[in-house]
Amino acid sequence: MFRKVLCTISGIAYCNSPHINFVNQRFFTQSRNMKIGTHDGVFHCDEVLACYMLKLLPEYKDAVIVRTRDTAKLKECDIVVDVGAVFDHDKKRYDHHQREFNETLSSLKPELGEKFKIKLSSAGLIYTYYGEEVLKQFIPKNASLSPTDLTVIYKKVYQNFIEEIDAIDNGVPIASEEPRYKIRTNLSSRVGRLNPEWNSKQTVNLDAVFEKAMTLVSDEFEYTVNYFISVWLPAREYVRSALDNRFEIHKSGQILEFTERFPWKEHLFDLEEEMNIGHEIKYVLFNDKPNSWRVQAVPVNPTSFVTRKPIHKNWWGVRDEVLSDVAGIEGCIFCHSTGFIGGNTTREGALRMAVVSLEAEA
Repeated sequence: MFRKVLCTISGIAYCNSPHINFVNQRFFTQSRNMKIGTHDGVFHCDEVLACYMLKLLPEYKDAVIVRTRDTAKLKECDIVVDVGAVFDHDKKRYDHHQREFNETLSSLKPELGEKFKIKLSSAGLIYTYYGEEVLKQFIPKNASLSPTDLTVIYKKVYQNFIEEIDAIDNGVPIASEEPRYKIRTNLSSRVGRLNPEWNSKQTVNLDAVFEKAMTLVSDEFEYTVNYFISVWLPAREYVRSALDNRFEIHKSGQILEFTERFPWKEHLFDLEEEMNIGHEIKYVLFNDKPNSWRVQAVPVNPTSFVTRKPIHKNWWGVRDEVLSDVAGIEGCIFCHSTGFIGGNTTREGALRMAVVSLEAEA
């Protein structure tokens, strides 16, 4: 974790963190380190995240961060993000504010497909070109990722972290209609709140506050990446195996069985597409705890509360012996009031609940 200590000696501002160094403009030409340039003044989540990601790379690990809009000083930087009105990967210039700039992850990396159509911010640009190397810094020393798995993680981290930052910074609305409520606790908002208020009379060292913002994004980014590498990815092969064996569970091939509880929804949708089997799967079975099995209806997308085919409607909100009597299935525990999940004391009972629901009229 970054140490939040800023010292000032002879007018030179620097941080004793092993990851982050800042210089003010008077010290700029004296530093021999690599230099990451970004704008001064009010900061936003995208350039904070861009700088943090660069500092994870061996090449920029000891780089100083120069916050300025002085064109001459930016020219002396080894890499510049979110300022300078230039996007040129060969020259390591990554601004996105130009009128003609409309690049997306899909336009710059067409091999990833057409689904990544949000205009990139400086964070997205840095992730586009350096993201795979950034992710490699999080791989445990005793593990490795195949090129295919690295690409999978690369896309998931973009979708579940970077894309949000890109969209918010570029003013892309989350929905075509007016949202019914606003989210003000997202990472971009929390980073923005670190800037001094317009009517604050307090003198603030913005370089120190920028470091605090980098620590904030580091916590979120590290959690996301570690989750996808260490928790999410290992579940992928379990889902693939369940798909391969689905006809052994039921002749329809529309019911999966998992041997334990783990994150499966995104894997299922990805693998259905990858394996070209359509959206056939309607239910999954898994052992929740001793003497407790679950049958869960597959949603229409990983985050939806709407399911492809809910559990039998006559069972919604019914529990225990009453549910067993209504369903004609021994050992029923419950059925959720929306029909997205139900429980039984045995695997056989849960499977029977899934089969009866599958065969029921919509």
